[in-house]
Amino acid sequence: MLGPQVWASVRQGLSRGLCRNVKGRKVDISGIYPPVTTPFTATAEVDYGKLEENLHKLGTVPFKGAVGGVCALANVLGAQVCQLERLCLTGQWEAAQKLQHRLIEPNSAVTRRFGIPGLKKTMDWFGYYGGPCRAPLQELTPAEEEALRLDFSSNGWL
Repeated sequence: MLGPQVWASVRQGLSRGLCRNVKGRKVDISGIYPPVTTPFTATAEVDYGKLEENLHKLGTVPFKGAVGGVCALANVLGAQVCQLERLCLTGQWEAAQKLQHRLIEPNSAVTRRFGIPGLKKTMDWFGYYGGPCRAPLQELTPAEEEALRLDFSSNGWL
């Protein structure tokens, strides 16, 4: 588990402004952010040791804010994704970790494992309109649909 001391160093780095001298002028580059990626092991698991190392490094970078994200899961579990943010912002690390662990499999399912067809199918299950896949994407096979359902039901979402 990433402890509060890691997050505190990241927050400290995020809270600093940043100005650079370019040809005699001060230029505010606080809106330019380094890319933040999740490190994975050779077996496609999150490498928490490397992630912690990266967060320590990021804690020394004077940037603030964030841009972008792969927010596919928020299409179907938006309230839960927002709850995860609230838990982090209020320092409820154990509850945040517990929730985040329940979100990992469904998130992987609607991003890298089944992609857009999986997201569309899941949106249909949750009462939203996912719609048909456009070419060249194909609908999920019955076996893929069952695997997708298992990723959500085994974590208590269906």
